[in-house]
Amino acid sequence: SSSPAPRKRLRKRSASSKGAAGDAECGGASPYRAAEVLVRLLSDGDTFREVRVAAIGNVDSGKSTLLGVLSRGQLDNGRGRARMSLFRHKHEMESGMTSDVGREIVGFDAKGSIVNYSSLRTPTWGEICTGASKVVQFIDLAGHDGFLRTTVFGLTGNYPDYSMLLVGANMGVVGMTKEHFHLTLALKVPSFVVVTKVDIAPENVLAETIRALTKMLKAPGSKKMPLFIKTQDDVQTAARNIGSGRIAPIFLVSNVTGQNLDLLRSFLNVLPSKQDWEQKALEPAKLHVDNTFSVHGVGTVVSGTLLAGVISLNDTLLLGPDGTGQFRPTTIKGIHTSRLPVKSAKAGQSVSLALKKVKRSQTRKGQVVLAASYEPQAVWEFDAEIFVITHSTTIGNKYEAVVHCACARQTAQIVGLEGVLRSGVTARVRFRFKYKPEYVEEGARLIFREGKTKGIGNIVRVIKNEADELGRPER
Repeated sequence: SSSPAPRKRLRKRSASSKGAAGDAECGGASPYRAAEVLVRLLSDGDTFREVRVAAIGNVDSGKSTLLGVLSRGQLDNGRGRARMSLFRHKHEMESGMTSDVGREIVGFDAKGSIVNYSSLRTPTWGEICTGASKVVQFIDLAGHDGFLRTTVFGLTGNYPDYSMLLVGANMGVVGMTKEHFHLTLALKVPSFVVVTKVDIAPENVLAETIRALTKMLKAPGSKKMPLFIKTQDDVQTAARNIGSGRIAPIFLVSNVTGQNLDLLRSFLNVLPSKQDWEQKALEPAKLHVDNTFSVHGVGTVVSGTLLAGVISLNDTLLLGPDGTGQFRPTTIKGIHTSRLPVKSAKAGQSVSLALKKVKRSQTRKGQVVLAASYEPQAVWEFDAEIFVITHSTTIGNKYEAVVHCACARQTAQIVGLEGVLRSGVTARVRFRFKYKPEYVEEGARLIFREGKTKGIGNIVRVIKNEADELGRPER
């Protein structure tokens, strides 16, 4: 299928080099040329490739403003006009700070043109998805330290392919910038950096910001090579190599003057998907719930990322766990992908499902909707290999922290620990959920925090026993 294309390109380059040698001898022009092309599937109005990008960074770094400019095609007025379309709450509009997980999409057609700009009015999500071959979904996360738990949930529960770290050129690497960047390293999410407000930053301040940013990227534990994007060739190089995790593309932009926004748009156009969702679509269906709604005339709706399989209308799946750890069957009566009604959805898409005969009170964030073939079981306890990033004192037995694993978020206690753990220590420990059992899987990444992030790890074993089915085990 796609294998002949690289071989053909190599033959052309080889012939071109030979032709160049012949030109040197005979002075003639070579008939061969080398070119790199982007091959993209034409949209059929119902199928498009989706790439998720999480926007992170300190408060006032310009996250919402940049997303507003990219999705609307109109520059900001310097006072935050572009960001107003992304805010969902009154207090966000008054303060200018994001406090919840926001979403915005930018669609690209088969020619690489942005679908959002193709009409005089702002198109709906459905119109964008219908005309797009590729959709970049931005996840706008909070930058204030008081909303860190929301940001961590957005990174762990929304499964972004990439993170876009925004740094204000006039502010530098301050506040939550390092905390957010370290979260992406812990979750192994490839990152690129956008330095905003370069139009108002003095040259010496901008130089200091770039110096601090470069130091952070090259620090032990990260060891990324900064790549400043200045040309379209740099864009292609960055898009090809960002998945390796060894480079960090850096864009210097202005939302007011439009400086270098064309390079950022080109980069988003060629940014590849990180997962092989075609193979995942062959597995049984599994969706992690990151939000729940009650829609008038429709009923209870849950949304999340479809991690495996295909879900179609009238499918019967399991929803759970509830407060007692049970899973109950439910029928899918409606499906939306990026606010577009569809008959089926496949792995890799952000999906909203309307559930039949399910009350809103029976749903919550952290649940899963999955096929019965998984034979799911909620657990109270699990073993994890953890690394303590930082702690002011020591971690001992019965230490409590908030554990984030996929969409599950709950206080858990370390049990059966002999001795103590300190900063920089790796250990295997057992966690016990404090309030209700959760559905977690072996191999899943986790973050535990007490205020700011304290440690990271992987689940190596889930503890399944008879007590799990009867209720909360005795302590």
